[in-house]
Amino acid sequence: MTKTPPATRILSGPLSMFGAKVQIAALEKGIPFELTMVPFIAGDAYEPKHPDVLRVNPVKQQVPVLIDADVALFDSTQIFEYLEDRYPPPEWLALWPEGIAERARARQLEQKADEVFFPNVIKLFGLQEAMQSAPAVAACAACARYYEEMEGLLATREYLAGPYTFADIAFYMACVFADRKGAGMTDATPRLLAWRTRVGDRPAVRAVVDPMMRFLASQGRGVPAFLQR
Repeated sequence: MTKTPPATRILSGPLSMFGAKVQIAALEKGIPFELTMVPFIAGDAYEPKHPDVLRVNPVKQQVPVLIDADVALFDSTQIFEYLEDRYPPPEWLALWPEGIAERARARQLEQKADEVFFPNVIKLFGLQEAMQSAPAVAACAACARYYEEMEGLLATREYLAGPYTFADIAFYMACVFADRKGAGMTDATPRLLAWRTRVGDRPAVRAVVDPMMRFLASQGRGVPAFLQR
């Protein structure tokens, strides 16, 4: 069957972790799309707000946003689920496992990356000048415990849910931001370090992460050591 390029648009931002998730997933699946990077100013703010972002996500006013014909969505997970349904295997790469139970476990891992692991990283955003404070130490310790949990999963598999899935994309991007904010993984989790290399070497991941790191460098911001190519 011939793949016909759809009129699919993804709106993201140069430092949007959640936008990066959507971009990587679309590239992995081989979905043609038009990428719009919304305006970004110093202070990690997106201004002025893009009119399509305001229209589709008027309350949070955040990227990513997907516009595909008469479908308009926000939230990285909801966008991915739509793309997975819209472009199913075998014609398009599957980013969820085949089995019902396996898919449920992968979805849980993706949700935990966003809602269990990443909130600890968010706490560090406002603590960069106080990394020895009790809240910062606690947030870093919580990240370390999560790394240990994922290290255990990788004892019998190459990727978090068995095959490579959206769960790997989500956690990889969260790890990039964790490293940026001082809660990166260490030699205590060697399997997880090897996993990070496997995921980071994928062309779709590099196509999204490398420009993000170049943007950081252009602003004089630190780039994680493992991404300094």
